[in-house]
Amino acid sequence: MPSVRLVTEEASTLVTSAPTAPSRVWRYIAISAVLLGIIGTWLVWFSVFIQRNLQEDDVRAACRRAMPDTADRCFDTVVIQRGGVRR
Repeated sequence: MPSVRLVTEEASTLVTSAPTAPSRVWRYIAISAVLLGIIGTWLVWFSVFIQRNLQEDDVRAACRRAMPDTADRCFDTVVIQRGGVRR
């Protein structure tokens, strides 16, 4: 079996790509933008959530070191002073 195949002019003209409709391109761009916005928003929310949890852990550890018998009260006071809500 030969590794090279002869292609006639008829066969080469049959394989053409159809032009892409502009509405299809804009739809693709809009869907991509929405997905990127959703993913970006989730990443920002997740990073704020992680940062807040790490700060709370740091405050709790500092309160346990400074005032072991009243650590919960110390934590509540620090959170309120920073503008947070009491638990």
